[in-house]
Amino acid sequence: MEEALAALPDPVFVLTESGRYAAIFGGQDRDHYHDGSCLVDFSLYDVLPPARADWFLAEIRATLAADCLRIVEYELAAADVAGVDPSEGPAAPIRFEGRVQPLRSLVNGERAVLWLASNITSRHEMEQRLRRLSETDELTGFPNRRRLMAALNEALAQYETHDSRIALLLLDIDHFKTINDRYGHPAGDAVICAISSACGARIKRRDLFARLGGEEFATVLYDITAVQALTVAERLRKTVAEVCFEAKPGETPGVTVSIGVSVAGPNRRRSHDLLSQADAALYIAKTGGRNRVVLAEDCH
Repeated sequence: MEEALAALPDPVFVLTESGRYAAIFGGQDRDHYHDGSCLVDFSLYDVLPPARADWFLAEIRATLAADCLRIVEYELAAADVAGVDPSEGPAAPIRFEGRVQPLRSLVNGERAVLWLASNITSRHEMEQRLRRLSETDELTGFPNRRRLMAALNEALAQYETHDSRIALLLLDIDHFKTINDRYGHPAGDAVICAISSACGARIKRRDLFARLGGEEFATVLYDITAVQALTVAERLRKTVAEVCFEAKPGETPGVTVSIGVSVAGPNRRRSHDLLSQADAALYIAKTGGRNRVVLAEDCH
């Protein structure tokens, strides 16, 4: 039985309710795990930073209280664990999936859990890459509609509890079809990339600039008033107008955008509300002569 436990591919820890390592089995592959056998009889607080020890102890006690299997994810590096040799195992931090199961019998007079720790670093990195791809516009490399909507919904959820100020800007390239028809789609793509780069460089790091699709873009601005949002929108409009784009040798057509601005308020606290109002303001900017900024009506 001892040989079978030692041969387990993933390490298994027996951890008591007070946070003591009672036993450790398996996890002998040094390409995936470090040797944790030295931790037996030590407390979490002997070998981990206090905040990390607090987290592990809370998960142990939550599992005992729930009296059922619980699954958690966490990251841990050998350098975080006193006594573990960092040179014998992965150099980078490891992403773990912990499967935590209550034990029916007492261990050294305490309730305890069995904690199976599986290295899911490769899977986690793949998931992160896929997520980034799913939230990135292929042409420009900027966030796409999916990422923008997620950010906007998250910001509005915080708005409901913290009354933070959020604005949405919708930008649309003026006469974009003419550019495509006259100079070709590669030229149109170049315009989209140039505008993305110029506008992305002109907003704060915390704010989000995204391509919604086609010739339409959007920006989420945080902690901002309607007047300040208009100032930012006007700055972006001027930035685009200053972009120098050579469609053909000797031909540098001017490129402009129209912008609709909407700011969250008591009657505009859902993403649908902000989008529809910003779109209405954008329509007014388009029909009113283009290359201009319009604030959604009830924000004045």
